Amino acid sequence: MPRRGETQEFRPFRRWFPFLVPLFVAANIALFVRTMYVNDCPAHAAAAAAAIGDSVGGAARAAAAHGCMLEPDLGRYAFQPYKENPLVGPTSATLLEMGALETGKVARDHEWWRLITCIWLHAGVIHILANMLSLLMIGIRLEKEFGFLRIGTLYVISGVGGSLLSALFMVSNISVGASGALFGLLGSMLSELITNWTIYENKCAALLTLVMIIVINLAVGILPHVDNFAHIGGFVSGFFLGFVLLMRPQFGYINQKNSRLGVHSATPKSKYKIYQIVLLVIALVILICGFITGYVLLMHGFDASQQCSLCHYLSCVPTSQWDCNKAPSNYCLSSQLGDQLNLTCQSTGKTEMYVISSPSNPEAVKHLCLGLCS
Repeated sequence: MPRRGETQEFRPFRRWFPFLVPLFVAANIALFVRTMYVNDCPAHAAAAAAAIGDSVGGAARAAAAHGCMLEPDLGRYAFQPYKENPLVGPTSATLLEMGALETGKVARDHEWWRLITCIWLHAGVIHILANMLSLLMIGIRLEKEFGFLRIGTLYVISGVGGSLLSALFMVSNISVGASGALFGLLGSMLSELITNWTIYENKCAALLTLVMIIVINLAVGILPHVDNFAHIGGFVSGFFLGFVLLMRPQFGYINQKNSRLGVHSATPKSKYKIYQIVLLVIALVILICGFITGYVLLMHGFDASQQCSLCHYLSCVPTSQWDCNKAPSNYCLSSQLGDQLNLTCQSTGKTEMYVISSPSNPEAVKHLCLGLCS
């Protein structure tokens, strides 16, 4: 307690200076810049235009050569065409090269590191702005309260938990983004409130507010093209990690420890409540068993979506405004014979035959598909 005449505020828990969360934000931005450097849209578009050749027509070659967004201003950092990537970013192939999550590469090629690297990559400017703003608002507050070591550990493990569940359910998709780790921070806030229940005032109001925030954020995941399984996996991982990493000592113990000599209570106060220890043990067992089981199933090629026929509604709920099973607008089926290439746009049903110099060139095929589906 402060002495007479002192105005210093007494704080029962240490306050930390937040540096790790801003460092995480800087690392995500740096990796996005590096991804756009590797993507090099103008060079790949020029190669595609050369591969298409004269037989396809000048309009198609021009579209392939000049389809990059903001190319005059950004050069090799220019973005892919908006129709190809509405989030304003690189190609899926570039994201895979940089470490995006794809179930087949993890299960068949044993590239387990993709479960970690994918949480540091983002699909576009809109994607990274939304995630980094959320990370700053949530993460800095938590790092001030609990320190860099606990929050850094919670962030990474929650992100891996989100990647693991996503890989089990979204077998045919690739996944990137820090959303799973962010939902882990939200989940830890809920478990932190529960395990430290006795030291909070206005408990019910705080719980109701936090639950509403979580429900709203999870509800966004039912929109199409949003990987809600990563959100759910990250949230569940963070929820149980909160019981392990964010447990607070009781005020009685802290007051007794900080009391002046000679005024100690006759009865020593316990540092933690029994229910806190019980929750910690249960959460730790669930985490260890869950991560081991999920990883073993993933490495054996387990497709959870085939075993749970209704689980896909957790990630997308079809309405009159959108169809969850609709193919992407720029997805084409292709077949080739010699230098003859046949493309069928999945979204429009249009079919076209092309004669190109390099039918196996993926960039050329991609640009022809964009033109056919537009």
